[in-house]
Amino acid sequence: MPVYRCDGQNSDAGALKAAQAAIAGGEVVCIPTDTVYGIGADPFNAQAVTRLLTAKSRTRAMPPPVLVADLPTAQTLAARIPGQAQEMMRSYWPGALTLIFPAKDTLGWDLGETNGTVALRMPDHAVALELLRQCGPLAVTSANLTGRPPALSVSQAVAQLGEKVSVYLDAGQAPGGVPSTILKFFSEDPLRVQVIREGALPSDRLLSEFGLERRV
Repeated sequence: MPVYRCDGQNSDAGALKAAQAAIAGGEVVCIPTDTVYGIGADPFNAQAVTRLLTAKSRTRAMPPPVLVADLPTAQTLAARIPGQAQEMMRSYWPGALTLIFPAKDTLGWDLGETNGTVALRMPDHAVALELLRQCGPLAVTSANLTGRPPALSVSQAVAQLGEKVSVYLDAGQAPGGVPSTILKFFSEDPLRVQVIREGALPSDRLLSEFGLERRV
């Protein structure tokens, strides 16, 4: 359960390589993001996803979102991204915005009971983005036990998750502290969006800015 510093000043050599090796081995890692700390695993490895959900004491009924390094990667995972959603991504990615779309049928992964969807976000954090560029998309959820407050520091994550996580990347205090806003798009009705969670970005502002309506 090593903890590696990666704050840009006194970073430990090999921190990202250790995280990358753990992910390749189907293990769970703790990473910093622009909102809160998260725990991540390879979304294409079913055993790794199970370890991720188990570490958080979460059931398959609450599948994790997937973090990506850029919009082109997101486009390889979603069946279709409406024009307004692409504009939103260009304006607010990287950032605290998670968007849910129908997933491509050819992905061949099992994140839990997604009902054929995928939740995507590009985090605004240099360490997270570099790891995503090296490893590809990661299934990531907040670094806390279900029902407990999200971890804003590695020490808080370690206190809750301990040895359930193989590698911890410590980049200091999480700069955001507020989870991402989550919006869900529907292929049959792309202009009406369901607000799944209010977060760092006000949903009313997003819907107004991109000409979208709220779907109940």
